[in-house]
Amino acid sequence: MSRKQFFVAGTDTDVGKTLVACGLLHCASNAGLTTLALKPIAAGCEQTDEGLRNSDALMLQDCMTQSLAYEQVNPVALKEAIAPHLAAEREGRTLSVGRLVGFCRGALMKRSDFVLVEGAGGWRVPLNARESMSQLPVELNLPVVLVVGMKLGCLNHALLTVEAMRRDGVVLAGWVANRIDPNMAFCDENIETLERRIDAPCLGKVPFLDSADPLELSKYLDILPLISGG
Repeated sequence: MSRKQFFVAGTDTDVGKTLVACGLLHCASNAGLTTLALKPIAAGCEQTDEGLRNSDALMLQDCMTQSLAYEQVNPVALKEAIAPHLAAEREGRTLSVGRLVGFCRGALMKRSDFVLVEGAGGWRVPLNARESMSQLPVELNLPVVLVVGMKLGCLNHALLTVEAMRRDGVVLAGWVANRIDPNMAFCDENIETLERRIDAPCLGKVPFLDSADPLELSKYLDILPLISGG
């Protein structure tokens, strides 16, 4: 099987990108594949004896089968949990797509069967005055897995994101419906609407889970559309 690499994007922040990514990593590992995951930029880190650490990046590091230093998993760690370009400005740092691409390509030299690169926030999150997160998968030539946070308003968020991705020339490899609001009305009907309108396979319909457990979440995912062929 050829190497499978994907960018994990979300319709918004806090839609479960990391949990879904870790669920996909578990599925791939269960299929006998070596896995690797990157979180190139993370805003919202805690100071530790080893330096700034982000909980999402640590979760990815824990769920992948390959061994990679934290600084390679998350090369740009920003302390404040705000938009990355604002967090960087407050630390006197400058973000650029070119630097992130370089970090990713360096880490991706470690050969793995199944690779995920997780973004930050939504598709058009700014990195600086001119560049946005959406340019990273374009430059890396990665197909995208889109995590849709199922809540009121998600139809608009999801369809606009898919529209923007198409315009940017990236391939939507699949999407995951992740229920983040347990009280969302007509959730199933909303998912059916997205299935009719998104021309890509639905990789899973994840119910609201009481605990953030990637292994439990993985039971609701199907990675066959991502790993079949090649």
